[in-house]
Amino acid sequence: MLAESLFRQTRMRRLSRTLSRLVDRYQPSETTILLITAILIGLVTGLAAVLFIKLIGWITLFSFGTIPSALPALGRWWLLLIPILGSLISGPIIAFFAHEAKGHGVPEVMQALVLRGGRIRPRVAVAKVIASSVCIGTGGSAGREGPIVQVGSTFGSIMGQLLRLSDARISNLVACGAAAGIAATFNAPIAGVAFAIEILSGDLGISLLSNVVISAVTASVVSRVFLGADSAFLVPGYALNSPVELIFYTILGVLTAYVGIAFIRTLYAAEDFFDNWQQAPMWLKPAIGAAMLGLLGLGSPLLFKLVGIDPELTSFGLPLINHMPQIFGAGFETIGVALTGPLPWFLLISLIILKMLATAFTLGSGNSGGVFAPALFMGAMLGGLFGIMINQLFPAIAVHPGAYALAGMAGVFVGAARAPLTAILIAFEMSNDYQVILPLMIVTIISVVVAHHHFPESIYTLKLARRGLRLRFGRDVDVLDRVLVGEIMDTDPPTVAADLTVAGLEEYFAETHHHGAVVLDEDQRLVGIVTLQDLRRAKQQPGWAEAPVRSWMTKTILSARPGESIGLALQRMAARDVGRMPVVDPDDPQQVVGIIRRQAVIRAYRLGIVHRQQLYDRASQRRTSADSGVEFLELQVAINSQVAGKHVSELALPPDILLTTRRHGARRHLLHGDDVLEAGDIVMALAEPDKAELLRKMFSSGSQDSAPAD
Repeated sequence: MLAESLFRQTRMRRLSRTLSRLVDRYQPSETTILLITAILIGLVTGLAAVLFIKLIGWITLFSFGTIPSALPALGRWWLLLIPILGSLISGPIIAFFAHEAKGHGVPEVMQALVLRGGRIRPRVAVAKVIASSVCIGTGGSAGREGPIVQVGSTFGSIMGQLLRLSDARISNLVACGAAAGIAATFNAPIAGVAFAIEILSGDLGISLLSNVVISAVTASVVSRVFLGADSAFLVPGYALNSPVELIFYTILGVLTAYVGIAFIRTLYAAEDFFDNWQQAPMWLKPAIGAAMLGLLGLGSPLLFKLVGIDPELTSFGLPLINHMPQIFGAGFETIGVALTGPLPWFLLISLIILKMLATAFTLGSGNSGGVFAPALFMGAMLGGLFGIMINQLFPAIAVHPGAYALAGMAGVFVGAARAPLTAILIAFEMSNDYQVILPLMIVTIISVVVAHHHFPESIYTLKLARRGLRLRFGRDVDVLDRVLVGEIMDTDPPTVAADLTVAGLEEYFAETHHHGAVVLDEDQRLVGIVTLQDLRRAKQQPGWAEAPVRSWMTKTILSARPGESIGLALQRMAARDVGRMPVVDPDDPQQVVGIIRRQAVIRAYRLGIVHRQQLYDRASQRRTSADSGVEFLELQVAINSQVAGKHVSELALPPDILLTTRRHGARRHLLHGDDVLEAGDIVMALAEPDKAELLRKMFSSGSQDSAPAD
């Protein structure tokens, strides 16, 4: 494996040197290089999108047309077997060829932009195309947009690396590939540019923005040549019949926000379930998720039939290629039906729930695909349902339920992805009707505000936040947002009793040199804050010396929680211009556990720098290990693990496992044979992929009886 990796790296270096000599010979300007590269990225991404879309169609036709006809006796039971068979192909590709192809892919692109200067392994594009096409083509509930974005971004990264460009230029080419992917998929070049800006780059200068635009337009042209000029969905012309409808769209915006949040929570709950399921190997988990998906597809039409829904609308029947469950695949045909005509309300409600579960089973189990199309699907169903209800209540005002389906698509996507401009432009470019802009803007803005208030992370950034990388608008957040209040708060805050006299308060400040104190009642409960300014105000009144502190304290209290970031806490302090803020128990806002002061910002900043450097170090180590074909592991020594209390030389590790460094408390150093591993130590290691699980077991709890394999 190491030899193969070195061979690939050698070939890349040779190609890079050849291109560098070519550039040096003709000496084109930087603008020319980036322009030509952007066009090339658009061409390749557009062709890749066409191939990917057609490949999904071929696999779907073969899976649900050819295979069932070979053994017709199984009938609709093929709906259970086909997704499992497909996942038994895609699962090993992801597990053994490129882990980055797991899931919806966009977070991996975002992480590469922030931590690795946009550098992505070339094999990711190949693995993503194959795994995703097999997954979606065999019924996996996922979108094709995420894979194409990852493929385009990977090619942009490869071009930047071959030309030996700077990190900023490579990141720009990655954005070009992402924009081209969205443009080619939806035939929406403007939305592709918006996606690259909102999700990946944060902002772009004019010179760099032009490259993204050119790449998106090029990819869209290629897509139109091979797939036609029609948009992804054919949307009838809808008009805003009355200003009163804007109230209805506002309500729809709130509903779409909550559905978007529910989608995020459901997807990551499924991902946590499968990730924590250690008994099942990584390559098998997608097949287990596919079995759960197959059961949904097999059983849901029966439910629809029981409630009297027309069988033609429930995908119940044979042949399977003409009666696939709506929750299988990307679901574009069902979205088109919801946009053009009303569906039964029970079917719409069911499809929202079933599609959410189907996508969670597919992507949460580790299969490959995007979340864009499932979000649009649920939005169309929710909007169509809401439109039917409003049409029945106000038939003279809400004439077109399909218009609410279009707005619902944008709203749920925004509730999940927090990209309002992208959603507005995609819906607008699909409908090609300017009259839908106002409803779209209302729904998306309401959705993003409500969703962000109740759940700050998007479906893309939540995965990175769990890894310690927090992004806003495609950029790493300020270092202070990495530091928690609990890490820097003073756990012994200055306190005074509420019944203490002002004279006693003056004496307390003089003795302790504090400028403020937390005020507690007789039950040691927080009731206020008192400062030197309060003392000075009190001393201006007659009889001040015997007045109780409770008469002059500030009763409207700003407080912080130990688990929130110091950045948010300092923002609240700055808004009210206060110098200190009590930290309270999250479950009891009157129980003081500490205090933070503005002076703590220096210590918090230093700690934030340390946190960021640790994250960058881990990313660098992971990149190095990935390039060399081995796996980088960060392991904690469990109390009763096999390695606890032993010298490194005693472990008798196989030759393809290397322990590199140990972090013991605040100290970090290279490991030597005579070092003793203690419970709680963090150990960095390199291992061949087939030995990684062995190493994890050695460091885990309850591994005393196990022994390392030779």
